[in-house]
Amino acid sequence: MPRYTASLGAARRTDKEMIPRVLLRGMLAMVLASSALVVYARIVHRPVESAPTGVAIQVERPLVLAGKTDGSAVVSAPDGTLIQSYDSTHGGFIAGIARAIARERLIDGVPQDAPVRLVKFVDGRIAILDDATGWRAELIGFGPDNTRAFARLLD
Repeated sequence: MPRYTASLGAARRTDKEMIPRVLLRGMLAMVLASSALVVYARIVHRPVESAPTGVAIQVERPLVLAGKTDGSAVVSAPDGTLIQSYDSTHGGFIAGIARAIARERLIDGVPQDAPVRLVKFVDGRIAILDDATGWRAELIGFGPDNTRAFARLLD
């Protein structure tokens, strides 16, 4: 029994040395500094600088998106004409984007049925722009399959 206790004590000493305190403090400092920068940017309403600007629009189409939590979605024109309807197995990404837009509109107090713009830029990027809230999604960041789902709506 004493040998077990002695080896357990040695193991405890080794565990304490696996991550030095200076490294833990450094990681904590980085997290706090990053959080402080984000909070500052939000407080002063600093614009997003990572979004590309100044590229001409090649094709644009106004759409009204409606998505449910089960993954089904309905895409229609501003006049109410049905463009595409997706069941729960095929509309997941479009429904997710629709719910994200709905959330932004709820926060900003904007009507839910206002159209968004689906645009294709001359450089080939596709984006969804919500002029009512200023919300924007560059679809390339969601992968080629999800980008194609919206690209089909431009045809």
